[in-house]
Amino acid sequence: MTGRTTTRRHVLGAGAALAAMALPFQLRAEAYPGRPISYVVPFPPGATNDNSGRIVARKLAEKLGQTIVVDNKSGGGGSIGAEFVARSKPDGHTLLNASTGNLTIAPHLVRTGYEPFRDFKPVGYVGASRSVFAIHPSVPANTLQELIAFAKANPGKLNFGSAGNGSGGHLAGEYLKLRAGIDMVHVPYRGSAAAAKDATAGLVQVLIDPITAPLVRTGQLRGLAVSGNDLRDDLPGVPSIADAGIADWELSSGFVAVAPSATPAPVLARLSEVFAEILSDAATITSLNAIGLKPLVLTPDEIVVRLKKESDTNRRIIQAANITAD
Repeated sequence: MTGRTTTRRHVLGAGAALAAMALPFQLRAEAYPGRPISYVVPFPPGATNDNSGRIVARKLAEKLGQTIVVDNKSGGGGSIGAEFVARSKPDGHTLLNASTGNLTIAPHLVRTGYEPFRDFKPVGYVGASRSVFAIHPSVPANTLQELIAFAKANPGKLNFGSAGNGSGGHLAGEYLKLRAGIDMVHVPYRGSAAAAKDATAGLVQVLIDPITAPLVRTGQLRGLAVSGNDLRDDLPGVPSIADAGIADWELSSGFVAVAPSATPAPVLARLSEVFAEILSDAATITSLNAIGLKPLVLTPDEIVVRLKKESDTNRRIIQAANITAD
């Protein structure tokens, strides 16, 4: 009897110990977030990544009842901020507003300090990018086909700007060159805001980026096409890329909220739930649409599938265009 009692006590003791070990994780998930959250934007203020990050951060603060600090950590085409988050404490208090360029372009160009599908877990697809193909009014073209004709007649005389080497705008410009058989010179900037500033001044003549939309509306730039299959309500008269004459435009990009992959599952689930609510909110949708993004309510698994498809497309474009990080 005594032996059986001792054994039973031992088993109960072991069970209590295991429960005690699990308890902190349970409490951590239930108490999340326990302090302000750092929402890292890997590009400078004013860029599309920054604008989308601030829209989401405001709603995230409302939903979680906690301060959200937008932290701009720019450089390296977004890789500095991405690596910072990959190495941060995986407790849900440091998130990344990743450009898909950080996740699906940079790894094909440089040795990054992170591996996208190993080091991050997606919690929300903030917005698919609907970039606007825009030109400075000094360029004698009113349609995309007229721009292509001008570029063919003047090889190497047009400059196209982007948010930096390996950015979505960089690949879009190189992809346009491949598809249309034209020659333009790439001019990289530290973020799309700087590229847009020089585009309005005519220092670069072509810019393919969501940030061009308000500049098209005010007449500072001329819009020739919208990437993707759907039109933009805020840009009446600007056709889709297919209607503008280039069918089967494969390139896509966007912005994804991610957390370090070792973040506890209950915290990841909570974040995914909150982002689904945020990205279904009418006011948030309107705000993101205004900067050229279409928020998507996707499960983490669906986001991964989409990102892997984008990664494969980007790899093929990088190889075909012989794109380098320099």
